[in-house]
Amino acid sequence: MADRQNDFSQGSIPRSIMNLAIPMTAAQLVNVLYSVVDRIYLGHLPDSDSLALTGLGVTMPIVSILMGFANLCGTGGAPLCSISRGKGDDNEAEQVMGNAFALLLILGVAGTAFFLAFKEPLLYLFGASPDTFPYANGYMTIYLCGTLFVMISLGMNPFINAQGFGRVGMMTVLLGAVVNIILDPILIFIFQMGVQGAALATIFSQFLSAAWVLAFLTGKRAILRLKRENLHLDGPRTKRIVSLGLSGFFVNMTNSLVQIVCNATLQHYGGDTYVGVMTIINSVREVFIMPVQGLTNGSQPVEGYNYGAKQYRRVREAIRFTVGLTVAYSAAFWVVAMLFPAPLIHIFKSDPDILEAGIPALRIYFCMFLFMSLQFAGQATFVGLGRAKQSVFFSLLRKAIINAPLTLILPIWMGTAGVFAAEAASQFISGLACFNTMYFTLYRPLGRMRDGVSGV
Repeated sequence: MADRQNDFSQGSIPRSIMNLAIPMTAAQLVNVLYSVVDRIYLGHLPDSDSLALTGLGVTMPIVSILMGFANLCGTGGAPLCSISRGKGDDNEAEQVMGNAFALLLILGVAGTAFFLAFKEPLLYLFGASPDTFPYANGYMTIYLCGTLFVMISLGMNPFINAQGFGRVGMMTVLLGAVVNIILDPILIFIFQMGVQGAALATIFSQFLSAAWVLAFLTGKRAILRLKRENLHLDGPRTKRIVSLGLSGFFVNMTNSLVQIVCNATLQHYGGDTYVGVMTIINSVREVFIMPVQGLTNGSQPVEGYNYGAKQYRRVREAIRFTVGLTVAYSAAFWVVAMLFPAPLIHIFKSDPDILEAGIPALRIYFCMFLFMSLQFAGQATFVGLGRAKQSVFFSLLRKAIINAPLTLILPIWMGTAGVFAAEAASQFISGLACFNTMYFTLYRPLGRMRDGVSGV
């Protein structure tokens, strides 16, 4: 019954996408609360000035790298599951999921061991100062102990969404986020644990989310189940997962790279105040970008399923709907960012120095955000249709090839403003390049294909 209800080759394309996108967007927004709520509370810690908030910002590259490993498995395996389901091969879909889970466990254990061993030099490399290091180290040490919970929750939840259970996927993050929001003030303020309390609340919440994911994927409601016999890694299958997952992996890795370069450059040109400003801007970006990611993630199972079922007209309709809604939302956010930067910053910190530096920085950073929405839409299509090379290239283009070098070059003439201008330039160039490539290499060729005939 569930399989028939989640047959994306039937019914309205917009309805199918929104049935997944709405709960996935809610889940994405709630998921951001894990880190954003931590920053809000720590930004208002008494007697810490902006040091706790800045120290937490220094840990973001490590968190982003760990999330990248989870995305390597989740964004690599889940679209392959959708394509296999569209072909009617549920056995292959289950084997993909089992291999992705085994790979995730290996990467989680290895990542935890590595960062525990080298966290002190890495935190200083990533922009910590002697004043902010104690806060960064206190948070990171506890967070790393729960790495496996974070990765299971993040990496396996896409396999729930790929089966059409968007509301169940939403509950994965809702469960953990609610617990995190409740525990944060208790541990941070009442028990006076500060940054350690924020980290402890996060990993306990992610433990609950991971338990929820595994309970569903091994239970009777799931169409595709996580089975022990599918955990043995198969070389060709694992290669396909990794090849497609490199897109999501490089998104996080390049985000981490740029955060490192930005923090180090801002520390050099502006000090702890500007590192704190970047932490706030990243927090605003995470909150407002989540609906875009929820929509594009919701479109991927629909696009992949119909592509596997050779329903090419429906694939094109899904692409058009996703692009239109993504651009409309991004335009609305752009207006808010340009007109109301001060209230957005006030949520995290009311320090006069932070406000003075942050208002122009936020406007520069988001001035080309509309073009960024084109990259999200284009990249989602590449991933949803299993186009690994293109998705990996554009993941690298925006951050590693454009943003990181400009972050080092522009401040020579522009000072701290150059760091934020580098992000705007990368959004404009990469957004146009990704969308146009998707349009001419996928969307238009799909229009020449007849339904039921082998695809592009």
